[in-house]
Amino acid sequence: MLLNTSSKGQELFSHTDSSAAWRLSSHFLKTIPFDQPNLTFCCIGTDRSTGDTLGPLIGTWLKDHPTFPYEVIGTLEQPLHALNLSETTQSLQDRPEAPFVVAIDACLGQLDRIGFILVEDGPLFPGKAVKKELPPIGDLSIKGIVNVSGFMEYTVLQNTRLQVPYKMGKVIVRALLLAWQRHQLKVISNRHDDRNNEYAWK
Repeated sequence: MLLNTSSKGQELFSHTDSSAAWRLSSHFLKTIPFDQPNLTFCCIGTDRSTGDTLGPLIGTWLKDHPTFPYEVIGTLEQPLHALNLSETTQSLQDRPEAPFVVAIDACLGQLDRIGFILVEDGPLFPGKAVKKELPPIGDLSIKGIVNVSGFMEYTVLQNTRLQVPYKMGKVIVRALLLAWQRHQLKVISNRHDDRNNEYAWK
């Protein structure tokens, strides 16, 4: 769980917007390199606190998808949280070819921003809201504002309705799967155009 403190360089999407999944998928197409085989999704959080379930829910749904081809770290069964985040971050850095990491986490923010999804380039900083010293993670950050910040953050997270991260997570997963499928269609279309151009040249 992290705390959102700045809107600079961020794209915001309301999960209640009827076109949120499509708009998010269009943004993901521009910011996530789906053509990279070492693309990794790190879904941070724990099911021990309802407000912090956004990451594990998303990780579980992505991992359970029968054809989603990318590595997913962090699920309800095997969460990525404060106890194993440093080790996981180090193991990713130690790989022969560094992966492109999409980091996903819940966050607290302003009252009028609850239910918004924030996407920005660069890492997120897990544990910042509760004063934890954890390493930054991610080349791209996806954050969901699940409740209000500023007072008794642990209690706020534990008393967040599960419905909030659940619905936000569904929108984010739909957008990620849609972006991946749109990427595949684009690749197929480009190959088809290349073949047509080759035949025309001959």
